[in-house]
Amino acid sequence: MLQLRTFLNVADNTGAKKVEMIGIPAKGNKHYASVGEVITVVIKEALPYAQVKKGEIFQAVITRTKKEKRRKDGSYIRFDDNACVILLEKGSKEPKGTRIFGPLAKEVKDEGFNKIASLAEEIY
Repeated sequence: MLQLRTFLNVADNTGAKKVEMIGIPAKGNKHYASVGEVITVVIKEALPYAQVKKGEIFQAVITRTKKEKRRKDGSYIRFDDNACVILLEKGSKEPKGTRIFGPLAKEVKDEGFNKIASLAEEIY
C-alpha cells in the first residue's frame, strides 16, 4: 500500500536509483496502490550517463512493498523495501531496462507483466 509522494527504489538497470510516486493513472479517486499496479513516477536520483535523467516522468509497476498483502489462499506477502520497475512507455507492459534486481511478487506476473517476470531472479 503506497500513497502519493512515496519514495521507491528502482529494481532495474535503467540507471535510476530513487523515484517518487506522483499518481495512480486510470484509478479515479484511489489514494493507495499495491503490488502489481501501474503508477506514475518522477526520477529523483539517477546515475550519470544513464538511460533516464533526474526529473523525467515515467510509468512504473510496483514489484515490492513493505506493507503486507493478503493473497486468496490466506497467506501474506511482504518485502524489506518498496520497489518498482520502470516501463517502456505509457500503456506498455514492457520494462525499459534489461535486467530486474531482487525478488518479485507473484501478483506482478498475474497482472500480465510476463516479460518482467521472466527477467526476475526469483518470484515469491
